[in-house]
Amino acid sequence: MATYVVLGNFTDQGIRNAKESPRRAEAFKKTAETFGVTVKELFWTQGRYDVVTILEAPDEFAAMTLSLSLGALGNVRTESLRAFSAADMTKVVEKML
Repeated sequence: MATYVVLGNFTDQGIRNAKESPRRAEAFKKTAETFGVTVKELFWTQGRYDVVTILEAPDEFAAMTLSLSLGALGNVRTESLRAFSAADMTKVVEKML
């Protein structure tokens, strides 16, 4: 499973409907499951980003499909970062020249 850190900001529509954000988060988790993606953590944050989510996806296609499906709803814009665990990074650096 690939891990992703997803940084999100509310759109104008999303901030107008901020009271619905916890309900939308639960719906997002259920939608993620349909693509084989697990939402490990979801946080509302202060500062540059409004939401930070940690996902595990079987592949980049599942992660991309979920991202596009979420964006199409119009409440958030996201930036996804592929994340590597210490074990993953150990494997990567072992292959370096």
